[in-house]
Amino acid sequence: MNVPKTGKPAWAETDVDEVIPVLDMGSYIAGMPGALEELAAELRYACENIGFFYVANHGVPQEKIDRAFAEGARFFDLPEEEKLELKLDKYNIGYLPYAQSMIKSSTVAENRKPNLNEAFFCKRELPADHPDILNGRPFHGPNYWPESLPSFREAMLDYQKSAEVLGQRLVKVYAVALDLPEDFFQEAFTDNQIIHRITHFPSQEAPEEGSFGSAPHTDSGFMTILARDEVPGLAIRRTNGEWFPAPSIPGTLLVNTGDMCTRWSNDRFLSTPHRVLNESGRARYSMPIFFDPNTDYVMECLPTCQGPDNPPKYKPLTYGAYLDWFFKMNYFHQQGDGEPPPKP
Repeated sequence: MNVPKTGKPAWAETDVDEVIPVLDMGSYIAGMPGALEELAAELRYACENIGFFYVANHGVPQEKIDRAFAEGARFFDLPEEEKLELKLDKYNIGYLPYAQSMIKSSTVAENRKPNLNEAFFCKRELPADHPDILNGRPFHGPNYWPESLPSFREAMLDYQKSAEVLGQRLVKVYAVALDLPEDFFQEAFTDNQIIHRITHFPSQEAPEEGSFGSAPHTDSGFMTILARDEVPGLAIRRTNGEWFPAPSIPGTLLVNTGDMCTRWSNDRFLSTPHRVLNESGRARYSMPIFFDPNTDYVMECLPTCQGPDNPPKYKPLTYGAYLDWFFKMNYFHQQGDGEPPPKP
């Protein structure tokens, strides 16, 4: 389907607040003529009006997703003392115990209760003699792995590598959607930050008011690639303030833009609030890949997102500076609050 830059994709003829579109990446990945531009037009409309979209035919093998979830469930079933041997460190790598985060940075809700989940974080695997490890570069520490689950590491990294390929493909689509050359983000996403999290949400029976598996928030980075199991719980906020469930669609991954993309695009692309409340009676698992710029790259308002009547709303900022503030605000082990990066 040919989608003009200023037109609507076919799925947008319905109420835009009622639908999360499914974007088919098959033709683009196959290198079909015009496929990148067509996909970019659909992504543009989704990001300007919804902030979330599914991707189908995305190139990430389902068996890698399934294996990572299976290994993740095995990890969370380990004794607490064994998981605590891998407790989250200053680089935000390792195990986050249950109810040890609170989303105080949220601008969409006054969250004052801890998130009722536990999680494990890993990043791109670096050798022990890598300069970033030797020099203690922020947000670039070594990964930790449970000794009793030797297959856990392989499953996590195997999925992560496939998701990274998808992320690099999507970055080019974002560039064209923002009326930029497809390689515009190449420098920003070389040696970029990848935060790989797998999360366990125990079922909440009769939850207290204001208590969530993950409280209402927007994501901090550029783009989130989310794999989920079939257990419901994720809800997205409509532009009118109402919440609606985001169903799991077999064969797809769910993608959303985050605060850094919104800042970079001068509020052109949405960073949409979402939350998790698991009342299913079963354990729920999700696995986001936060696919973000190099932490040292300075992000200035994109040239296609500003003009005489639309001046830049945000000061230039590195993602590392924003990430430092975000972690200190939301994770108990980081300690301390802080002011968000200032507007002009």
